[in-house]
Amino acid sequence: MFDIRLKRAYEPADPTDGYRVLVDRLWPRGLSKQAARLDGWAKELTPSTDLRRAYHSGELPFDQFAAAYRRELDRRDEARDSARQLADTLKQQPVTLVYATSNTEQNHAQILLAWLRNRMGEID
Repeated sequence: MFDIRLKRAYEPADPTDGYRVLVDRLWPRGLSKQAARLDGWAKELTPSTDLRRAYHSGELPFDQFAAAYRRELDRRDEARDSARQLADTLKQQPVTLVYATSNTEQNHAQILLAWLRNRMGEID
């Protein structure tokens, strides 16, 4: 089983996090690069700007946002390539997807985590 997890950007980094990758399109407000202790920034795995704005403005309920985001991920070659790279990294160490939003239950990182776990089964 792949050890891939989520963590808010504002939580302290820990050595057990393994490879820490930011999965937000925008840099977390008020967080220095040194404090973030990131190993990568996977903008190709984030929702499109239009989709993100529609969700945050309330135009899309979470379930519709989630479905649209999964479709975006499925259609993007660079997202599949990034998933393959993360699968290679996961063979060596855990991967922590780092995100900034304060809603820890309904956010794009939760959707991405599920999508990646599904993809890892196809890649392995």
